[in-house]
Amino acid sequence: MKYLAIDLGLKRIGIAYSAHKDIVTPLSAVIRKNRNQASAEVKKIIQEWEIEIVVVGIPLGGSSEDEMRRRIEHFMNLVDFEGEVFFQDEAGSSKEAESMMKGEMKQIRDGRIDSLSAMIILQRYLARK
Repeated sequence: MKYLAIDLGLKRIGIAYSAHKDIVTPLSAVIRKNRNQASAEVKKIIQEWEIEIVVVGIPLGGSSEDEMRRRIEHFMNLVDFEGEVFFQDEAGSSKEAESMMKGEMKQIRDGRIDSLSAMIILQRYLARK
C-alpha cells in the first residue's frame, strides 16, 4: 500500500509518504495560496506517487473536531481522491515536529515542520495497523 499523510493548515499543508510500514518520509509541503491551488497540488502529488490511502491529521475529541472534519472533507472533495481517507489524531504532532528541529530552524516557516508533523501523523496511523 502507498500512503500519503496530510497535515492540513491554512498557510501550509504538510505532506508525508510511505510505501513500507516502517519507513515514512516527509515531502515538501504545499504552500497554500488558495484552496483550489492547494487541492490541485495535493491531487498532483497523489497521482505522481500513486497513493492508495490518505491519512489526514485531525484534533480528535476537541471542540473543533466537527468543524475540522467538515473542512477536511471539503478539501478532499476538491482533491477528488477516489481512494480511502482515514483520520488520525494529530494532538501534539506539531510540537513533536518542532522538537525534532534544532535551534533557529524552529522559526523557519517553509513547511518543513508541517511535513514532519504529517510524518508523525502517518507513523501513528501505521503503528495501529
